[in-house]
Amino acid sequence: MFKKTVLASLAALAVSASGALAAGGGGHVHDYSFSFEGPFGTYDEHQLQRGLQVFTEVCSACHGLRYVPLRTLGDEGGPALPEDQVRAYAAQWEVFDPALDDFRPASPTDHFPGSNLENAPDLSLMAKARAGFHGPLGSGLSQLVNGIGGAEYIASLLVGYTGEEKEQAGSLFYENEVFAGGWIAMGPPIEDGLVEYADGSPNDAESIAQDVAAFLMWAAEPKMMARKDAGLTAVLFLTVLTVLLYLTNKRLWAPVKKAAKED
Repeated sequence: MFKKTVLASLAALAVSASGALAAGGGGHVHDYSFSFEGPFGTYDEHQLQRGLQVFTEVCSACHGLRYVPLRTLGDEGGPALPEDQVRAYAAQWEVFDPALDDFRPASPTDHFPGSNLENAPDLSLMAKARAGFHGPLGSGLSQLVNGIGGAEYIASLLVGYTGEEKEQAGSLFYENEVFAGGWIAMGPPIEDGLVEYADGSPNDAESIAQDVAAFLMWAAEPKMMARKDAGLTAVLFLTVLTVLLYLTNKRLWAPVKKAAKED
């Protein structure tokens, strides 16, 4: 019944300015502490698995991840599901096969299905497309410290509903303290206890929002860990190179400086 309510509310997304997850710039975005933040941060494998569960049981009723290959669920640095679980999970979905001119169970080589509703945005890159931090005065300087804040924006939006509703132009809107403009066409998609985690993790609305936001961050940037490792290696290499160049410079110019002093 709850999911049917969400489906009905999402049908009005065309009236919304930029779909369900419009760009940041509305109300206050809470600065959640995600494990992947900072130069040495990493994805929490168990949180990504919980976020995958939330997406599968709740978000996928309307939204898709059509740019995310199913096989990446088994990648190191991501949800890291065993190969047999990846195959079993993929088989839950159906994809259209032009060769068969019909639908068939998906395999790990396929991508997640697209959105089920025409106006429901695809969530593949949503965490990178949305910014939670802009200031001060729109300069974006806070992003140097806090990052872009796409995951924080998504989590904050999911728990930012006030419970107020209004009807406008034949569509129902819900007040949301984070959404730009204050009113959004998507009904509250999560609530306390909506998802039961096998590992016994907290399943209040805020915890669920953080889990799915972390998963969407991974979906948008699955190679973040590799990028950070490469960046750290580059910084260390440049540091060593700088020291060597400095010592080489001193050694080459030492005789010249000594001769100049003697003259």
